[in-house]
Amino acid sequence: MTAEQDSGLPLDVISQKPAITAPKRVQFRARFLWVLLVPVLLFSGAVIGLYFQPPGLQKFYEMTGLQPGAGSASPIAIPPEIELPKDMAETMRVSGVLGLARLMPRGDISFVAPPYGAGDARVADILVAEGDTVTKGAVVARLDNEAQLQGAVFMAEANLAVRQAALALTRATVENSKNEALAGLAQAQSVAAEAAIELLRATDLFARGVITQAALDAAMATERQAAAAVEKSQATLARFTATQVDDQPDVILASRNLDAADAELARAQGDLARAAVVAPISGTVLNIHVTPGQHPPADGIMEMGDIAQMMAEVEIYQDRISQVMVGQPVELVADALGTTLQGRVARIGMTVGRQGLLSDDTAANTDARVIKVMVALDDASSAIASRFTNLEVIARIDTSDQPAANR
Repeated sequence: MTAEQDSGLPLDVISQKPAITAPKRVQFRARFLWVLLVPVLLFSGAVIGLYFQPPGLQKFYEMTGLQPGAGSASPIAIPPEIELPKDMAETMRVSGVLGLARLMPRGDISFVAPPYGAGDARVADILVAEGDTVTKGAVVARLDNEAQLQGAVFMAEANLAVRQAALALTRATVENSKNEALAGLAQAQSVAAEAAIELLRATDLFARGVITQAALDAAMATERQAAAAVEKSQATLARFTATQVDDQPDVILASRNLDAADAELARAQGDLARAAVVAPISGTVLNIHVTPGQHPPADGIMEMGDIAQMMAEVEIYQDRISQVMVGQPVELVADALGTTLQGRVARIGMTVGRQGLLSDDTAANTDARVIKVMVALDDASSAIASRFTNLEVIARIDTSDQPAANR
């Protein structure tokens, strides 16, 4: 081997090694980085999916019956800005079921709507103010159709008076006609009796030749006319066969017309009631939605509620409702209250529905299945909660307390 060949071979080998091995090292490192990114991408996708809960993921939870966070000790996220009282904070994770709740009057809020058939009427006057206590049936507002409806009542009252006068006149007319028919019949019978006597006398005189045939024929004609007059008077009196005046056909017709006028007046008076807005319950006016001159809105003119007894509507996850019993003590807390409210479970719902109250935590489950539990607050708590209708609070039901009825 020559020196030229010896010097060329090592150079060729050395020059080719970097060209072969360098790309392999770069390719190996790039694949290694992709493997490290896979867990990061999976974790990020899981977090984004749970946070936004796209329709596909929600469908999966619905089909499988699973709930995000249902396996944790506290499935409902507590709003971080709420500072729980110390005693509640210490016991809430030891025993009890948590749920979001809202404060409400007994029987919930009643929306005062205009009466049925008010049509295009506007609000003319508001007779109450927020905070006023009213009784059921009291007039709380008036509409601007009152004058028109009052005019219809006046017309119906006038028509009724006319029908009453017509009935009295008909009764008097029927009574007089009946008396006239009786008098006419008596007169016709008297004339007929006299004509019958004259005919007998004329027949006797004709037999003795004292009077002519013409005189006898005249007496016979007079007797027939008197008999016909009696039959006519009897037919006239037959129109009044009933012994009572009110049973006469003309009086019955006038009486029916009077009844129709009376019904028309009742309808007009009922229409007049559409001008008044009345309280559907006894309670306190919580909110007024309109001012005079406005059309009544779809959600009613005002809101009322019986705040003498405040309640709380708590939403409990369906997998925890088995721990809740009627009579168990309940604590409720919120920033606006400044204190803890106390109550007891009064009623447990019988249907499972979608969660309606949402936590301030944006990552909390918004499609949970819950059962509503009604809590009756004690007197002291009701007095405090009466100023906070619809306030969202956190409730803890003490499930360690087993009421005697359920033991």
